[in-house]
Amino acid sequence: MALSSLGRAVAVCTCLLVAGPPVRAADLLRIYRAAVAHDPVLAQARAQLAEDRAGLPVARSALYPHVSAAASVGGNRAHVTGIGLPILADYLSDSYSVTLTQPLFNGQALSALGVARAQVRAGEAGLVQAEQHLMLAVTDAYFSVLEAQADARVAEKQRRLLGAIYRQTRAFLRVGTGDAIAVQEARANFQASRASEIVARNAVRVARQKLWRLTHRTFRHLRDLGPIRAQLPHPDVVGPWLAAAFANQPLLHEAQANVRAARATVHFEERAAWPTLTVVGVAQHGLGLLLPRVEVNQVGASLDLSFPIYQGGGVSAQTERAQAAAAVTSNRLRDIRDSIRVDTKTAFLDLQSSASELHAARAADTAARVSLRATRKGYEVGTRSIIDVLNTATEDAAAERSYNLALYNQVMARVALKAAAGILKPQDILAINALLSRTPVRSVRRRQAENP
Repeated sequence: MALSSLGRAVAVCTCLLVAGPPVRAADLLRIYRAAVAHDPVLAQARAQLAEDRAGLPVARSALYPHVSAAASVGGNRAHVTGIGLPILADYLSDSYSVTLTQPLFNGQALSALGVARAQVRAGEAGLVQAEQHLMLAVTDAYFSVLEAQADARVAEKQRRLLGAIYRQTRAFLRVGTGDAIAVQEARANFQASRASEIVARNAVRVARQKLWRLTHRTFRHLRDLGPIRAQLPHPDVVGPWLAAAFANQPLLHEAQANVRAARATVHFEERAAWPTLTVVGVAQHGLGLLLPRVEVNQVGASLDLSFPIYQGGGVSAQTERAQAAAAVTSNRLRDIRDSIRVDTKTAFLDLQSSASELHAARAADTAARVSLRATRKGYEVGTRSIIDVLNTATEDAAAERSYNLALYNQVMARVALKAAAGILKPQDILAINALLSRTPVRSVRRRQAENP
């Protein structure tokens, strides 16, 4: 007994050494952080907001005082006649001045400030939209990989099962209890399953490429979903979700800000024909500007009124173009409102349906697995045909695929509804991440393959 226990212990240690350290699978939160660090769309939205915010002080500066200074020094030769004796002199001259300009009324500058403020609001909404879009894209890519891997596991299990059935039919044929048609049927299905497995594994590679596109990193192992319960929308009426979408959807806020910016641009172009009123103060010093050795120091102020009369039709042309652009943004806003309404209702109904689909798929998967076991035993005792076995094997694989699809769709539908309502937050990524299992996917696959 002692030797037997020692042998088992040595075998376990040997297996652990061969297997190496446990693989650390990446989770959704880790991949989301990598996507935030590498996503060019999010970086573009941040840069756009920085540009919009920088435009605000530029527009405001047109309403603030402007101070300028000028200085000059030069050598001169003067020949003055007509005021007595002729004067011929070489002399140095210098001058310097300080000018203060304060706009009192400038309609275009006020409109430009309104445009800049609306652009900042649009940039802020655009950044929120980019953040939410990235959360949705990362979640979709992550679960697309899991779904593709689940399909590959089902295809692998199906290939092994049909391979076992094919070998069983050949064995029955050799002992005289089978028939050649059954062998051919089993062989055809087995070969088809091998092709399906290749397609499924290629789908995994494609899904991983989409995940790499977001993170620019390769993750070999991902945490899979643990046991979850189907979840309905809360509240389970669409009205509050629509209200939340119209109040929080950043895409709508961005469109509204763009409409305000377009209208302010129309005012900006119209006010190019308005007068401007400016107060100007000047302090000036000049030496030898008129006559040698004559020094002039003066301080003055003026009120300047400028009234454009005709500028070649440019004001009306620019105004018409701005009005057309404002009409474009207004129509786009109407289209976005309609899209938000449809998308929110669709996401709400999808989440409702996904809960029912998950319940039904789980029951169908259990029933198909029981039916396959019973049919295989019936074939072994001669009460069921090989066609029955192959049909139930196909149904079992389809049921398992449907269950996997319903499982991942349930989680994605939760995220999609919040994204449609514009209330998707990083806390939701944490909540979905908490549903993931710590067991690497390859261990789950091995367990399922060993227990078909």
